[in-house]
Formats: sequence, structure tokens, C-alpha cells
Amino acid sequence: MIERTLFNPEHEAFRDSFRRFVAKEIVPFHAAWEDQGYVDRAVWNAAGANGFLCPSMPEEFGGAGADKLYSVVQIEELARVGVTGIGYSLHSEIVAPYLLHYATEPQKQKYLPQMASGAMVGAIAMSEPAAGSDLQGIQTTAIQQADGSYRLNGSKTFITNGWHADLVVVVAKTNPTAGAKGTSLFLVERGMPGFTVGKRLKKLGMKAQDTAELFFDNVHLPADQLLGGRSHENKGFVCLMEQLPWERLQIAITAVAAAQAAIDWTVAYVKERKVFGQPVASFQNTRFTLAELQTQVQIAQVFIDRCTELLLQDRLDTATASMAKYWTTDLQCKVMDECVQLFGGYGFMWEYPITRAYADARVQRIYGGTNEIMKEVITRSMGLGG
Repeated sequence: MIERTLFNPEHEAFRDSFRRFVAKEIVPFHAAWEDQGYVDRAVWNAAGANGFLCPSMPEEFGGAGADKLYSVVQIEELARVGVTGIGYSLHSEIVAPYLLHYATEPQKQKYLPQMASGAMVGAIAMSEPAAGSDLQGIQTTAIQQADGSYRLNGSKTFITNGWHADLVVVVAKTNPTAGAKGTSLFLVERGMPGFTVGKRLKKLGMKAQDTAELFFDNVHLPADQLLGGRSHENKGFVCLMEQLPWERLQIAITAVAAAQAAIDWTVAYVKERKVFGQPVASFQNTRFTLAELQTQVQIAQVFIDRCTELLLQDRLDTATASMAKYWTTDLQCKVMDECVQLFGGYGFMWEYPITRAYADARVQRIYGGTNEIMKEVITRSMGLGG
């Protein structure tokens, strides 16, 4: 295996600490959380108390002022044990960066320390029932009133952390006739009149992830709930596009780590499981299949590590991030399918991690922009836009 060079001893010490936290605070309870459809709120408080939320946020806002590799470590460790109900990365590395990069100083001071402590759980509401991956097609509106405030109306669906969310970055049209150029981002708090959390959605996989519908019925938003203030009105789409490469790379990091975990589980299983009086690992088909999968995952790991280096240098472009997201998630689903096959009938039993990982993997090709959309982005970068 090619040695990875991304991480220094401090990152690995953090990995050891977070791995122990996951083993104590998450793994023993995850199956029960899958049954109830959401994780207990206590796991957010525990993460905040141990400094595992918003590690890349500056210290002045309650973070650790660390580089993004600490979050990469967390993503990998959660994927390694298949605990897909934990929404830390979305909270820390998708929602919080919107505030860090675009919010006014008062907005940062109000929300970021609470996100770092776990007092507030963050979510972002982009997807709508009729829009899907088409962010330009959203119907939720935030219409400015005479006093400068806004009235927010619409609905969102498939919202990760939606059930627990105390703060939601909501994508809405402030100029409904201007297409993408009429989009803004708003900070909506739990408890605001007219904002309701709908039912938790029952999904094929990621059953412990509290995915929910959100509804906005004439929600009154003071002008200071517009992310970034008046200067950022109608600039929401630009902000979304700037942040999507990191979001998509996080999906890719998860895909590779989950695929490697599946291979490791399968290697251990085929050594022990016997068929016709001999270990499944003794069959050439088994060995060759795993050799092919390991080769492809190794290639993916090298590519993703290089993409991560580019991200740290602020050089990761949208097309490359799209390549990473689509290719690794396709590979993840292929690995899961092949590994389930090698488990035989046990690969179809829910108590086996490989079964849950198979179900959890499928959505990776859909969210963050479908893989078909990723290919459109790539072709446009090649001068082939239709």
C-alpha cells in the first residue's frame, strides 16, 4: 500500500483520541439510533465538550483554529466503523464555513461559538421537493417588506440534521424573476414563528441520520438574519458554488474510507467462513475480486489525498471536485456490492456491517449533486457544455 503523507503526528494523535470517543460514545448506541431514526442529542453535547465540533473554526469563535485535515480524520474514522448517523461534518465543515466566510461579525459572534460547543446544531436547506439537484429551480421565497425585514415561505426536504437543527441556513429567492442571480441565504432559528420541522424521513440507508422536511409559513426574518447582511442579498448562488468543492470532496473522502472498511471486513470474513470444507479466501475468484477492489480503492485514495492537498492550498476547482465525488461514490457502491456477494446470505442480514454499509452507500451518488450533474460540470470545464 502506498504510504499516505497528508497527516503529521498531531493529526494521528487526534485520530486516536477521536477513535476512542467514537468507540465509547457512538458505536454502542448506533443500532438503537437506527431504530429510532435519529441520534440522541447527547452525542452532540459530548462532541462539543470534547472539542470535536468545528475544529477548523478560529479560536475566537470557539473552534480549535486547526486545518481541515482534522475534519478529514473525523470523516474517515466515522466511515471506518459505519456510523452514518453522525452529522458532525455537515455541521462543522459545511454549515459553519458559510458563517465564517460570509456572515457579518455580529452573526459570527452569535452563532459560531454555540455551534462549536454543541449548544446549536446546524443544517443547510437547499433541496426542495420539485428542485432536486437544480439549485436554480428552488421555489422558496424571502420577500423584502417595507420595513426591510423578509417574509420566508416555502418548504425543503432531505435535510440532514433537520430534526435536531437549531440553526438552518436556508436558500431562498429574494428576486424570484432573476433565476440564480436572485438567490440569498438566510439564518433561520428553531422556534421562529412559522418555522416547523416536519416528519423524519424513512430512508433506504443512513437510518440513524435525522433527515427531515422543513416548512416555512410566512416566517418573519429581521434584516440581520440575511447571511452577510444587505451586501450579500441576491449573492447566495455564488456563495453556494464557492463552497460546493469542499462539500463534494467530503463525500468523496467518506466514499473511499467506507470502501476500504468494507474490504477490510470482507477480508476478515472470507478467511474464517468455510464453503465445501475450505475458507472462502482459498478460492481464486475471491482473491482476485478483492485484489481488484483494493487496487481501485488505492487509486482512489491517492487521488483524494491529492485533491485534499489542493483544497488546503485553495486550488481545488469545481470540475476536479466533481470528478472526485462521482468516481469515488460509483466505486463505493461497486465495492459494497461485490463485498456483499462475498458474504453470501449473511451479506443480506442487517446485523452485519456490510449490509448496512451497502444500504448507506447508495445515496452518496445522489446528494451533493447527482453524479449525472457532476459529469455535466466536468464536460463544461472541457468546453463541451450543451
